[in-house]
Amino acid sequence: MGRYIGPQVKGDRRLGVVVSGKKGAPKTLARRNFPPGQHGRVKGRRRKLTEYGVRLLEKQKLKFLYGGLREKQFKRYFDEASRSKGNTGQVLLQLLERRLDNVVYRLGFAATRRQARQWISHGHFLINGKKVNIPSYRVEVGDVIEVKPTSRDIPQLIGNIQDIDPRSIPSWLELDKENFKGKVIDLPRDIELEIPINLQYIIEFYSRV
Repeated sequence: MGRYIGPQVKGDRRLGVVVSGKKGAPKTLARRNFPPGQHGRVKGRRRKLTEYGVRLLEKQKLKFLYGGLREKQFKRYFDEASRSKGNTGQVLLQLLERRLDNVVYRLGFAATRRQARQWISHGHFLINGKKVNIPSYRVEVGDVIEVKPTSRDIPQLIGNIQDIDPRSIPSWLELDKENFKGKVIDLPRDIELEIPINLQYIIEFYSRV
């Protein structure tokens, strides 16, 4: 299954939670609290899910939350996490958090992970002084992420940086707002997601397929 590239709010409505990060999404979801499509507005709004459906939904929520990853890509992260020492769910989150597009989003340079992916692909960011245009690039402790000097006049990026609340930056990242830089100072720990997700259900989903 490919990456979903349609309207982001439709993804929110399909899943029943805001995973897009769009500012107006909560109001849209509250106003149109039913799945998209001509058959979305049905009596009872959302049908009751099977056990499989509940676990599939949790997996889809996490995939969409991190920018709508492809299934094959997401499964690779899960397989790596399941082979690692420690709690599979927490290791999975740590791997997802260390993606460059997520780090750019967490630092506040981009308003959403999708926007971060687009800007990285266009070559607007440097890691340790070298251009990296791969959104899935995995950062390491000590890496310095910065906006390329020639890209620091992008109006939307400037607006994002001005709106950054330093308190929103995760403890494993360090932000140098004035110099358009951020640094990875630790591995992600005590990760707080924007929406509640049952990681055990995701583990159970893949154990059954």
